[in-house]
Amino acid sequence: MPKLTKRAIDALQPQEADYFVWDSEIVGFGIRVMRSGAKTYQAQYRKGGRTRRVSLGRHGNITPDQARQKAREVMGMVAKGENPAEEISQHRRAPTVAALCDRFFAAHAQERCKPSTQAEYKRALELFIKPALGAFKVVDVERKDIADLHHKSRATPYQANRTLGVLSKMFNLAEVWGLRPDGSNPCRHVPKYREQKRDRYLSTAELQRLGAVLSAVEAEGSETPYIVAAFRLLILTGCRLGEIQTLKWEYITPRGMELPDTKTGARRIPLPDVARAVLAALPRMPGNAYVVAGKIEGRYATDFQHPWRRIRTRAGLEGVRIHDLRHTYASNAVSSGMPIQMVGRLLGHTQLQTTMRYAHLADDPVNRAAEENAARLSAAIGAPTDRRLTLRVVS
Repeated sequence: MPKLTKRAIDALQPQEADYFVWDSEIVGFGIRVMRSGAKTYQAQYRKGGRTRRVSLGRHGNITPDQARQKAREVMGMVAKGENPAEEISQHRRAPTVAALCDRFFAAHAQERCKPSTQAEYKRALELFIKPALGAFKVVDVERKDIADLHHKSRATPYQANRTLGVLSKMFNLAEVWGLRPDGSNPCRHVPKYREQKRDRYLSTAELQRLGAVLSAVEAEGSETPYIVAAFRLLILTGCRLGEIQTLKWEYITPRGMELPDTKTGARRIPLPDVARAVLAALPRMPGNAYVVAGKIEGRYATDFQHPWRRIRTRAGLEGVRIHDLRHTYASNAVSSGMPIQMVGRLLGHTQLQTTMRYAHLADDPVNRAAEENAARLSAAIGAPTDRRLTLRVVS
């Protein structure tokens, strides 16, 4: 056939076996006629001693001229030393994002992360990432796909940013595993949403109300002594909930609470006398190694949220979270004049930047000292003490 044209191709009839008809203008450009009557344009070349073919499209879906242009592009790639047929084959075999999610969770999250982090990753993977990107090939995901997913969760910026973080880590590992080229992480340059920090500190009056309610529920037996002790320990030590929840009696030593595994690794937490008194008053459950014993024999308490909601409502502290007790511990430490580095050590922070969120509270003791000092000097010189004085503008 001198040249593949629409009329000539339409005239080709199916036979008992598939056959090829080649174009006279472009070497390697042809059409495959299958027994079913379907006709597909082909580009054929040799690479590594083997004949390779690339399907260019089905006759009727694309025109002969469009197929001819595609054939030229394929031959151009071959001339540059590329192997388009192999690249297409590799793309077909390439894993999907859903498969990457499963590998990421099994090979990274379950092996390297703590259970709480695993749960957070699992939630992001199953609820947000797989539904949106699961069918995509890993190599096909682009920055705009990530940006679109991030934008869809803009109403919940915290969740949107956490999902973006999981995606970024996952695509970094995809590069390590050879599933994407180095430096191709599509999460790069996708800006995070601004998050509103929920720094809630209990005032002295609020702490007194909370203390009174804890004593009341303990006396009347509406909450277990273990739950009450847990909340007292959270206030007195500044620990994270998980650190108190899984605390074992064997971890308590003369040096403090020697925790073998926390969010930041093994950690020794100081145990003040008042906290030791809380522990001393707590009955030990036979056969239970945990301080905060739960309802199941030999296990620790797992439900803190429901008791906390009942307690905070009774104390008039609606909206206060359990984690805010840790904030209260930190704010009291900083406001008392304790150096920010020491507060960080008490809280178990590995980076000073994490503790710096409380730095502005360090102004409180400085301001009080300034007021007291100025009051003494004012008494000596007879300066006015009325704070309602106004300034006159002298023109």
